[in-house]
Amino acid sequence: MKIMEFRHILEKKNLDAAVLYNSEFPRINPNMVYFSGYTGLGMLVIPKNKQPFLMAPEMEFQKAKKSMVKKVYSMQKKRFFESVSDIIRKNGIKAKNIAIDRNNFTLNSFKYFKKSFRKSKFRDVSLDCTKLREIKTNKEIEYLKTSCNCADKIIQKTIKNFRDFRTESEAAAFLEYETKKFGLELSFNPIVASGSNGSMPHHEPKNEKIKSGLCVIDFGVKYNGYCSDITRTICVGKPKKEEISMYNLLLKIQNGTINQIKENKKCSELYDFVNKNLGKYKKYFTHGLGHGVGIEIHEMPNLTLNSKDKIQNNMVFTIEPGVYFPKKYGIRIEDTVLFKNKPIVLTKTSKDLLII
Repeated sequence: MKIMEFRHILEKKNLDAAVLYNSEFPRINPNMVYFSGYTGLGMLVIPKNKQPFLMAPEMEFQKAKKSMVKKVYSMQKKRFFESVSDIIRKNGIKAKNIAIDRNNFTLNSFKYFKKSFRKSKFRDVSLDCTKLREIKTNKEIEYLKTSCNCADKIIQKTIKNFRDFRTESEAAAFLEYETKKFGLELSFNPIVASGSNGSMPHHEPKNEKIKSGLCVIDFGVKYNGYCSDITRTICVGKPKKEEISMYNLLLKIQNGTINQIKENKKCSELYDFVNKNLGKYKKYFTHGLGHGVGIEIHEMPNLTLNSKDKIQNNMVFTIEPGVYFPKKYGIRIEDTVLFKNKPIVLTKTSKDLLII
């Protein structure tokens, strides 16, 4: 989406072209998707002074033709990397200095890739791509808003029907089923963590009876390739006074953190705000405050203790403080937030403690 900006980076670093590679399915190269809209196998070449083009195996050719890139070549399966070299040469592109996103090359793939470009030098631009994706375009923001809206509808329906679920895995399966009904994909495997399981932030739903007490539901979908992320904590049965008190404290802190968000605010300062307000409970806050959201569920900025990132216009990120009391319970409240001159919460599901 930001091809021109990326070309400026190539020119500044004296790189002739960037070659972005996707070798596995269903795993995708997020940078390749970002610049082309193509999610299949193949390569995207972005020359510094010519139009980009895609190269895809024959079985993916029609899919590649539907991407944002106008020029698409079919690659020979048995000569994958040699095909790349031939097509680059036919397009009159110098390949003395090539940019790659090393994060998406396996060691084995890179070994064969280098053999086809023996006289070339390579430079990693993974971080440059990640930084470009940090600031969202208006089109991306619309995709993210729709993604959050869909996630809201699904999690609300799940909570409404929660009494019908016997196990955590049944509740998680319902979230996935409703996602498929929308024609969407999951951003990540849903978390449904009831009772003491909630004390583990990344608990995997189990095929066992849902425990009474607090239950953490963490969920997100992909719309047009863009992720959403929302967590709500509900209560199965009558909550204890301690649980209500802790929930209300965390909710106050979560809302307060969102109100603290300003342009150029250090992400580490937002994390510090949560820690200070948690007071004696800060030792039970065991993960980062949040993360950027986009094509990937975890992008920049990082809202962590030692983060150097600052809030900028058109960033989209999560605010998700949590407390986890070992073998007792956990609470997490998470929203996806857009910063556009002010913080705008994209996930609208009520944060009142709902008792099932």
